[in-house]
Amino acid sequence: MAISVLADAAPVSAQPAGKVHRSGYLEPYATPGEWFQAFRRGLRDLGYVKGRTVIIERRSAAGRTARLQDLAAELVGFQPQVIVASAVPGALAAKEAT
Repeated sequence: MAISVLADAAPVSAQPAGKVHRSGYLEPYATPGEWFQAFRRGLRDLGYVKGRTVIIERRSAAGRTARLQDLAAELVGFQPQVIVASAVPGALAAKEAT
């Protein structure tokens, strides 16, 4: 199992009001896994509030990895500040799309 990690070493307080950050999350599985839940918890711990200061665009290939490239391109169209991939095939698709 491959793991993609998003980390920020700088101390962070609550995010400024009014600014909504957009993140993309790409995974090969049909249902959100533990990595997606951990990603959401991490954002919450950093002060992001779902729907108010952060929007996560999640795309799933539902077990069909051939779809990852199209899904990654779709995420890029949303112009997220970051795309997180839960597995190597998704990370490679996101790299190609960007």
